[in-house]
Amino acid sequence: MLFNSIEYLIFFPIVIFFYFLLPHKIKWAFLLAASYYFYMCWKIEYILLIIISTLIDYYAALQMAKHKKNKRRRTKFLILSLCSNLGILFGFKYFNFFNNSVHDLFNHFNIFYNVPVFDVLLPVGISFYTFQTLSYTIDVYNGKKIPERHLGYFALYVSFFPQLVAGPIERSNRLLPQFYKESKFNYEDVVHGLRLMLWGFFKKVVIADRLAYFVNTVYNSPSDFYGFQLIIATVFFAFQIFCDFSGYSDIAIGTARIMGYRLMNNFDRPYSSQFIAEFWKRWHISLSTWFRDYLYIPLGGNRVTKWRWYYNLLITFIISGLWHGANWTFIAWGLIHGIYLILGIVTDNLRNTINKKIGLIKFPNTLKYWRKLKTFSLVVFAWIFFRANNIDDAFTILKNVFTFNNESFNLSFVNKGELVISIVLIVFLEMIHFLQKDYDFNTFMKMKPQLMRWAIYIFLILSIVYIGKYNVQDFIYFQF
Repeated sequence: MLFNSIEYLIFFPIVIFFYFLLPHKIKWAFLLAASYYFYMCWKIEYILLIIISTLIDYYAALQMAKHKKNKRRRTKFLILSLCSNLGILFGFKYFNFFNNSVHDLFNHFNIFYNVPVFDVLLPVGISFYTFQTLSYTIDVYNGKKIPERHLGYFALYVSFFPQLVAGPIERSNRLLPQFYKESKFNYEDVVHGLRLMLWGFFKKVVIADRLAYFVNTVYNSPSDFYGFQLIIATVFFAFQIFCDFSGYSDIAIGTARIMGYRLMNNFDRPYSSQFIAEFWKRWHISLSTWFRDYLYIPLGGNRVTKWRWYYNLLITFIISGLWHGANWTFIAWGLIHGIYLILGIVTDNLRNTINKKIGLIKFPNTLKYWRKLKTFSLVVFAWIFFRANNIDDAFTILKNVFTFNNESFNLSFVNKGELVISIVLIVFLEMIHFLQKDYDFNTFMKMKPQLMRWAIYIFLILSIVYIGKYNVQDFIYFQF
């Protein structure tokens, strides 16, 4: 079930109505049933994967607590959790990728290899709920979390429908205790949630899905486009993926907030970042902090020798790229960001020295905007690999993007009116981000006069109704 579908517009108010009507002691059961139904709308059989993962991790956590003084026994149950969850994830998401890669390698050396592919549909959101439940068992193993003994509450934590298929990836210490608190109708929470949902729908339906047409046209036939065409498509994709994913997060956070639950913020104006490291503190925050806490820091973080520090960064970002999808393009994208961070560390003193010598340090605002432009350009370049259908397409784009001729400025393949609307919408989005500054969208709106708030509400609603795209395009991150 998609957030931007008629089915969800029916499902959501029904769930909210009965949620506030039912007594607190059975709300968890109702939400669990609603969450399972929400997921089964894609493919009924795959609910078994969530249930299996839930039962294994519930049991493993209880056993780790039972043997908390016996590290060896505790480790065995952690391994059970890791192998079960990652095994399911590998089987459904990565087996074919590695199988095909091995086949190509063996074929290159004329070695017979004929392991059949695993012909199965990728379960929606498997990477998200797998990482969410893994964080729980790892926290229990490390003594940071007391195991949840109520199976129903734990099952709800794994499958809570607002953030089940595309995050935010919540930690058990944050979300589980909220299920125990009695949640009553709260006007402030409802207004807050509806406001976020409205903003999320606007970003998805009006901006992201409009930009998708231009981006898909170019990236699905990259050899037919050159120079300015590819630059515009790639910049458009940067805003498409932001509006698509942050729009989903806003709808998810807003939906949960209406019921009284607080989910973590997943985006914080990432394209305003002055450095790549800052970008990763603002983009997909729940995932970047997950990798920081459960991979980067356990590897040693930056408290090791320099070469080891660089290795930790590269490994973390390569695995982060692989998390996004079973394709060499995602691995390349993660590797590029890892290299960005290492180069940023290595050249830090040199860049500061250059800025002082040319006098740029005396103009802090100019320096700030230069850094933002540079960081945005680097991020956009990396998006080429993220969006390309395969590695060959990515290198075709890299070759063609520097080819400028009469054809490279030809935008006749797209409706001129749609192109103008797209640019205006991106400018409007960035104006809102500029006005927000240090506030999230909800706080920003609360600070404005009532007349201005309603003017923005009406503008967003009319935009969704009259210029929104209703081809019901999947959210990009559903494939991960």
